[in-house]
Amino acid sequence: YNNKDVRHKPEVQKNSLERLNVTMEDVNALIKKKEEIEEQIKAYYDVLEDQGVGVEGPLVDAEGYPRADVNLYQIRTARHNISCLQNDHKAIMVEIEEALHKLHAREKAKREHDQAEATEEPMEQQVTLPPPFARVDTVTEGSPASAAGLRIGDEVIEFGSVNTKNFQNLQNIASVVQHSEGKALRVAVVRAGQKVQVNLTPQRWSGRGLLGCNIVPVQR
Repeated sequence: YNNKDVRHKPEVQKNSLERLNVTMEDVNALIKKKEEIEEQIKAYYDVLEDQGVGVEGPLVDAEGYPRADVNLYQIRTARHNISCLQNDHKAIMVEIEEALHKLHAREKAKREHDQAEATEEPMEQQVTLPPPFARVDTVTEGSPASAAGLRIGDEVIEFGSVNTKNFQNLQNIASVVQHSEGKALRVAVVRAGQKVQVNLTPQRWSGRGLLGCNIVPVQR
């Protein structure tokens, strides 16, 4: 790109890839822009096909005069815009590849960090732990819950802002999850009599819901 011709420059380039923390929303925005560029290119190709000249067809007759049977301005405009848009398409494909690399690296680093935290020695002894208010009874492989290190049988004593003192029903947890999509939640569980703390980020994945685990209340 140069400073004079920025009509088709992808709008998301200015902010999405300059941030260190690339999100799936950034990637989806780039993909949407790519699809819009592809639709524009197709529309201009359709214009050239309607005129019967295509991208390389001659615009002068056998004697070298401009053809009178076609719309020369429309054809030249379409060809110029196709050229600009193809450059935009190449650039945004590079952006998408870079964004995916950053996203995968971020997820890998977070997964390693969460697994390290989940295996840390508990700082509180069993006698000081509050009673659990819920229990994890299923965890789906490949889900956000699985990546965070939650396990079947974990007894929940803290889920974001929900704790033993203010827990009333599972709607409390559901509300926290719905308002925390894409944000890390601190979850504390009792596992084998010891407190284990993980960071769980509710987010869209290939399965149902935002967590990929089932939590049931504990009768007290």
